[in-house]
Amino acid sequence: METAAAVVLLLTSAEDLDCTPGFQQKLFHINQPAEFIEDQSILNLTFSDCMGNDKLRYEVSSPYFKVNSDGSLVALRNITAVGRTLFVHARTPHAEDMAELVIVGGKDVQSSLQDIFKFARTSPVPRQKRSIVVSPILIPENQRQPFPRDVGKVVDSDRPERSKFRLTGKGVDQEPKGIFRINENTGSVSVTRTLDRELIAIYQLFVETTDANGKTLEGPVPLEVIVIDQNDNRPIFREGPYIGHVMEGSPTGTTVMRMTAFDADDPATDNALLRYNIRQQTPDKPSPNMFYIDPEKGDIVTVVSPALLDRETLENPKYELIIEAQDMAGLDVGLTGTATATIMIDDKNDHSPKFTKKEFQATVEEGAVGVIVNLTVEDKDDPTTGAWRAAYTIINGNPGQSFEIHTNPQTNEGMLSVVKPLDYEISAFHTLLIKVENEDPLVPDVSYGPSSTATVHITVLDVNEGPVFYPDPMMVTRQENISVGSVLLTVNATDPDSLQHQTIRYSVYKDPAGWLNINPINGTVDTTAVLDRESPFVHNSVYTALFLAIDSGNPPATGTGTLLITLEDVNDNAPFIYPTVAEVCDDAKNLSVVILGASDKDLHPNTDPFKFEIHKQTAPDKVWKISKINNTHALVSLLQNLNKANYNLPIMVTDSGKPPMTNITDLRVQVCSCRNSKVDCNTAGALHFSLPSLLLLSLFSLACKLA
Repeated sequence: METAAAVVLLLTSAEDLDCTPGFQQKLFHINQPAEFIEDQSILNLTFSDCMGNDKLRYEVSSPYFKVNSDGSLVALRNITAVGRTLFVHARTPHAEDMAELVIVGGKDVQSSLQDIFKFARTSPVPRQKRSIVVSPILIPENQRQPFPRDVGKVVDSDRPERSKFRLTGKGVDQEPKGIFRINENTGSVSVTRTLDRELIAIYQLFVETTDANGKTLEGPVPLEVIVIDQNDNRPIFREGPYIGHVMEGSPTGTTVMRMTAFDADDPATDNALLRYNIRQQTPDKPSPNMFYIDPEKGDIVTVVSPALLDRETLENPKYELIIEAQDMAGLDVGLTGTATATIMIDDKNDHSPKFTKKEFQATVEEGAVGVIVNLTVEDKDDPTTGAWRAAYTIINGNPGQSFEIHTNPQTNEGMLSVVKPLDYEISAFHTLLIKVENEDPLVPDVSYGPSSTATVHITVLDVNEGPVFYPDPMMVTRQENISVGSVLLTVNATDPDSLQHQTIRYSVYKDPAGWLNINPINGTVDTTAVLDRESPFVHNSVYTALFLAIDSGNPPATGTGTLLITLEDVNDNAPFIYPTVAEVCDDAKNLSVVILGASDKDLHPNTDPFKFEIHKQTAPDKVWKISKINNTHALVSLLQNLNKANYNLPIMVTDSGKPPMTNITDLRVQVCSCRNSKVDCNTAGALHFSLPSLLLLSLFSLACKLA
């Protein structure tokens, strides 16, 4: 094998000849076209044996090309991919040589060993002057010791004395370094370790000759080392888990899924040619051969009749297949790998749901809502699919939409509910007709039958219902301050239990201000106190009270009614002023004292515009003046400066009601000494200041500073 793997082309020399036998150009580069066209010239090769080229023959490493007698290289048919390198061998009885054609952009397509080995020739040939002759070196992977071992030889029989061979490239002086080396004197190429084709399939090396100083004399010339594949990789399934689905009742031959294994060996050899088979099927019922796998493609198909693929009759709708992939085209010497394929027999809706009973009974108290009965059904289909899930519909007996039905997702039962309270006095019995279907449509040869409908009889139980006020809420409008004992209205409540002939009594339930009374027999509501619109119990002029109506049932039932009293305003609140305290400096140039505002709890027109006056100002005291600013404010000012002291000024304010209301309030004015930016009011008497007073004091202090 080592001798066969090292294909070396030996050339002899015809010395003292001016003609150099062989190809005039030994290396060509061709751009990979979209397609090589049949009989279309690709390039021209020139070969001479220096003796007339008698019986010249060409051989090409690819069977898809040939060289015509004129040296033109052509394709024998249209072809797209030919690999990365072509070799052309020319031979006459007197000489032979080899040219290399590098396909730029070509894909890796390995030639067979026969194509490569056919260039090995042993006949003597004239040598070329200073020509490095190399041929591809083939090395089987996984070789054992000893290493290093010779695998080929480079010949340059015309090289000068003391010249040396040098080998470079990946695997020599580039990573992975040190795999190959060359005897610098003899040109013998050796490998130093075991090779792995799955890591590197081809090594591209370069050979050159150098002088004693390392200067290149000739080359570099490409040297290709091809690693020959061995079957050292098992097939593996690397895309799992493998889960397939097939519908129950599918025809024989239905494709379920495809299993594809990977083999890292050379895909151009039987080492990676896989064949598939089913090693085991679990369970093995109803047939041990439910499925078949295409040995070449890996497609799994059904091989049993549709009747045997009935999910409802199978022990288990899940099958597990042990799939084996074997290389070497399935021969016994091939390596194997296995994987598990899980196949699910999917359900189709070939069974309609059926009620477990034709009639269901339910009772419900009047006025109650919620679920009153669960309707049960049976369905043989897969509970995890829409072929099993039920959908219920009320098709008769529900004109008032008082009932609804929904599916319980856990049990598939129909939950019938009352959503609008029922009235025993209107109807004590209800009858509903309900149908059930699946979420998914049935298969064409199956339909819904009589068992897919059911009747529900509902009995309504009488309950003592509380009386009902009408209207509710009740609304009246009255003026505030009406006399105590005034009748506001007579409430009206009726008992829904018309068949029981019960009596009704009334009582006050909520009366926040304690203003009202109700006659327990006839429901007349009157006042027990004066109604005050300004009361804190009145909101937006509306007073709210609640009353009870109680029937004579056992136990009695109660109804609640709401009374809304809108109170009209009466001018019953005098206005008031603010603030009631003010300060001023005794030497102030600005004699304005304070701006007064007025407010009234009543509503317009019983409020502003307000009238401001100084009440009973005697002639000696006429040092004060009040001036209107707007409808709600007035300015109090001095006519002259006063000595430091406290003064009480009666202010009278009157609203615009009919009749109007007046209020007199003392405005306490404190005259203070303001000197050197300091305000001194101590000698004027102590005052208790409110927050507005303090603010005004600050303003007056600022005025004093400016003065």
